[in-house]
Amino acid sequence: MGRVNSFDDAVSLIEPGMNVFIHGGSATSTPMIEALTRRQNLHGVKLYHLHLAGPVGFADPAYKGGVTSCSMFVGQNLRDAVREGRAEYIPVFLSDISGLFRAGRIRLDAAIVQLSPPDRHGLCSLGISVDVARAAVDTAGLVIADVNKQMPRTHGNTVVPQSKLAAWVESDRPLHEHHPEPKAEVTERIGEIVAGLIEDGSTLQMGIGAVPDAVLARLANKHELGIHTEMFSDGVVDLVKGGVITNRTKGVHPGRSVTSFVIGTQRLFDFVNDNPLVEFHPADRTNDTSLIRRNDRTIAINSALQVDLTGQVCADSLGHNIYSGIGGQMDFIRGAALSRGGKAIIALPATAAGGRLSRIATELTPGAGVVTTRGHVHWIVTEYGAVDLHGRSLRERGEALVSIAHPDFRAELRRSLANVRHYILG
Repeated sequence: MGRVNSFDDAVSLIEPGMNVFIHGGSATSTPMIEALTRRQNLHGVKLYHLHLAGPVGFADPAYKGGVTSCSMFVGQNLRDAVREGRAEYIPVFLSDISGLFRAGRIRLDAAIVQLSPPDRHGLCSLGISVDVARAAVDTAGLVIADVNKQMPRTHGNTVVPQSKLAAWVESDRPLHEHHPEPKAEVTERIGEIVAGLIEDGSTLQMGIGAVPDAVLARLANKHELGIHTEMFSDGVVDLVKGGVITNRTKGVHPGRSVTSFVIGTQRLFDFVNDNPLVEFHPADRTNDTSLIRRNDRTIAINSALQVDLTGQVCADSLGHNIYSGIGGQMDFIRGAALSRGGKAIIALPATAAGGRLSRIATELTPGAGVVTTRGHVHWIVTEYGAVDLHGRSLRERGEALVSIAHPDFRAELRRSLANVRHYILG
């Protein structure tokens, strides 16, 4: 088919019953999604993807075209559909998804991706999101591309030959941007505490959001930091330009920041464009614990929705309702724990719902999923302090967690701890 004139022409290759991967994050091709949604004859088509940015018409309750979303990490725009049973959620470690594609456990008939234009060798780039798209492109029978002039060309394992494309559309439009969240006193305090746990020469893994931004903003006085992460956002740019992030002490890919995708603003996209000091690799490599542990002093900074008094961490659901996904939290929690001098950190505000609920809870809400087990958990940080649970008994853990809960809930938590002590002590 080759080059086509419209996104509708490109997706005409998708047939009923196909399994289709679609590129996610800031690399989401909204025109491709819109074209798929316009199709009314795609019964039995399953779309496999991570978080998708922008509007997703196939998630609308009125949509009757037949496409079913299968999220491996649920974004805000699909939470209602998953909760109401109109879309599916697959709980899986980010590091395992590529293996599902490559082994044929999830057979991909097609992959829809957004690429950079080809270079003089006829090679496009997966740009800002390699993550699981690498395996999807390598294994899918058909590769359909939105070749966007504004997609950065990135270094690492990102190459897709234009000759591999069954169909492509040329476009020229901005990528989906994610702007920093407004600063808040609670997250700023958490950022200050976490930054105090980071030593010179550390290698960082962090996600996106107010807490990672607050941490990064407080690292200007550190030295010789490195980046080995599944993703990063704008906060890294200033630290690289300020000479704080040098990557010189890393054991894996020294001298280069390593990631599988980025989400942020145009400033970030410009920073990674044709930057040989930033390497993009598939998530099964960036999140491989055997590689993560080879970087001394790996600091893994992840978030949570709720932590119980034994140290179980829920990060993907609010009770039975899926909120996000497992992602790479466990990959890096374990990798950092195995790293010499590493720290595995879960950081979260002490309360939710405007202060009405404590995120430090006697027990997880019924239906809540345990992402990080009590056997894997190490540091827990709230705005009231940091505690290391590793090697502590259940009683000691409970007392430590009560100490960093919001003061309004500490008395209640202590009473609950006393009431269930016969249970948690066996």
